[in-house]
Amino acid sequence: MRDELAEQLRMLESKSLRRALKAPIANLSASHNAGRALVNFGSNDYLSLANERFIAEAAEDAVRRYGTGSAASRLIYGNHAPHTELEQAIAAWKGTEAALAFSSGYATALGTIPALMGPEDVVILDKLCHACIIDGTRLSGAVLRVFPHNNLERLESHLQWARKRAPKGRVLVVTESVFSMDGDLAPLAQIVALKERYGAWLLVDEAHAAGVFGPTGGGLAEALGLGAHIEIQMGTLSKGLGCSGGYICGAGVLIEFLINKARSLIFSTAPPPANAAAAAAAVRWMPSVEAQERRRLLWNNVAHYRALLSEFCTAHSPIVPVLVGENSQALRLSDALLFNGFLAPAIRYPTVPQKQARIRITLSAKHSEQEIARLTKFLREELQKTKAAEEP
Repeated sequence: MRDELAEQLRMLESKSLRRALKAPIANLSASHNAGRALVNFGSNDYLSLANERFIAEAAEDAVRRYGTGSAASRLIYGNHAPHTELEQAIAAWKGTEAALAFSSGYATALGTIPALMGPEDVVILDKLCHACIIDGTRLSGAVLRVFPHNNLERLESHLQWARKRAPKGRVLVVTESVFSMDGDLAPLAQIVALKERYGAWLLVDEAHAAGVFGPTGGGLAEALGLGAHIEIQMGTLSKGLGCSGGYICGAGVLIEFLINKARSLIFSTAPPPANAAAAAAAVRWMPSVEAQERRRLLWNNVAHYRALLSEFCTAHSPIVPVLVGENSQALRLSDALLFNGFLAPAIRYPTVPQKQARIRITLSAKHSEQEIARLTKFLREELQKTKAAEEP
């Protein structure tokens, strides 16, 4: 076994695809490398909540009251008050009848899609949907159809095909609202119109929109006023909310069904009550004046970045990729950024398509204008050098 696995690792190395765990990072903007302060432009903590004292205090109080673990699955004796309080807070925040919390966003997709869909059904995915959605669909056994990214014409063609192929089966359209590696937005209003025309269900993953978009941070669905037209709203608590876990929200009957059928919920020990209490504190904070100010600061930083690097990017969200192409080039640029005081990861296949390696820049509410100016100055110089080298 040792030799076979070592050879496979060498093959990954030859393609600049071998990965390793990063050194521990203290927090969003106060990491250090050999005594040097680094600025983290690779975190999904968009509102800089992961180190907020009021969230830590909610977790600390729950540890004192309930201990460090749940001790059982939620359907046995692992369902503690903070779990229920979190779900009630999510449902109120998202404006739905009910919500159900999972241990992670990945577990959410792997529990929800197979519970709802089977071999007689059709799932239609945007090509850039996250791996958890793809894996959940494959696990369900449903027929899988993929449409090119944000291509509404092909989506409609697949819906027409699905209705002929499975006239009595379920048809589920799945998209992210903000795409995790490109940072662009789904044409959500048009997708809603198409799924309603063909009698399909719609699952929208708001992982990178929750906390960031909408008057209360409810996501792109809230920002566009489309929440009532989306059967299944999925999200994570580990990005804009600075905690951990995932959730589904929607009709009460949907949640009751998932409690009975979602295997990643039924057969998994419940998340620690402290995790749920921390997340509930973050969710309840989202409509506050302080949260609105935090979102304003975030969007100011997005606008500032876009203005300083306008010829190389069009930022629609706090996710701003710098496309490089080859894996080795992306790794070299990431190393150069590190040397100059910035943490920004190289993203490679299979996270993104072949030949589309990139640096994934993410902005937060706590980044300063000076930090953004230094980052964009460095990137501009590097991108101009690359452009000059490519010219004949």
